[in-house]
Amino acid sequence: MSRKNVLVFRELPDDQLARLRVAHDVTLANPRVPAQRDAFFAALPSAQGMIGSSFRIDDSVLAQAPLLEVISSISVGVDNYDLVSLKRRGVVLCNTPGVLTETTADTIFALVIATSRRVVELALHVREGRWTRNVDESLFGWDVHGKTLGILGFGRIGQALARRAALGFGMPVLYHNPSPVDVPELEGRSRHANLETVLSQADIVASTLPLTDATRGLMNAERFDAMKPGAIFINGSRGAIVEEEALLAALDSGHLRAAGLDVFATEPLPLDSPLRVHPLVTALPHIGSATHETRHAMAVLATSNLLQALDGGRPAAAVEGV
Repeated sequence: MSRKNVLVFRELPDDQLARLRVAHDVTLANPRVPAQRDAFFAALPSAQGMIGSSFRIDDSVLAQAPLLEVISSISVGVDNYDLVSLKRRGVVLCNTPGVLTETTADTIFALVIATSRRVVELALHVREGRWTRNVDESLFGWDVHGKTLGILGFGRIGQALARRAALGFGMPVLYHNPSPVDVPELEGRSRHANLETVLSQADIVASTLPLTDATRGLMNAERFDAMKPGAIFINGSRGAIVEEEALLAALDSGHLRAAGLDVFATEPLPLDSPLRVHPLVTALPHIGSATHETRHAMAVLATSNLLQALDGGRPAAAVEGV
């Protein structure tokens, strides 16, 4: 295999950088870091492979990389990539499905528990010295076990979330998906339903949807109004699926009890965002897959994808249709 030029546009673990350097010539330049932005664009004309995440690769960027053969994204979501332009230019796109499924489902279910039991709010109650007597009803939370969980999207992460809910906490599961999914271990414990049914019957609604033209802004004022009064909304997928002003209105009106959010329309969350300090919102800094073990596994898979593609193969994790 001849050596090729690889542009690494987000930090990789040292062991994975070493794998790349054995086979190819590597340039490190993260365009989100001001001091490295010029180096990123300077490396594009000679780049044959790219690996990274969290930066928008659109047609204007691709036009500056005429030799590009493959982009290996250290992510499952591919909404940062212009799929139409990639296909037109013959550039393979790879992602990292599977290795982050369980960890992301852990995070989403943690938000289910945290919002229902008011974990963050009450931890601050103790930390700030306001716990001076036994708690009364004003500080009570709500049970998770036995409640109905509605899941929007029933791919790997949605199914992993359903297992935690149904098998671990005895929660009936309703899910909205283009078609029913056969998961033997969830037989009799989960049910495919249309969106209106999921929203109106679930005590807690969690989104695990990918961001597409069809899902962008899906959770708007109409959809929040359709949710069961007193329900909780959880988003562990992509922030742009939610119209945040509509979510705030549903919380402020009392129609929704709480929200748990790991993702936002703009990230990092702006300091002036009402979501940052809203008393009914548990907000996390997009940590769905952020464990040492999982992030390393994602880097390993992304590196393997890149090496295989540059060697002329098509990785199993290549994105379909690109």
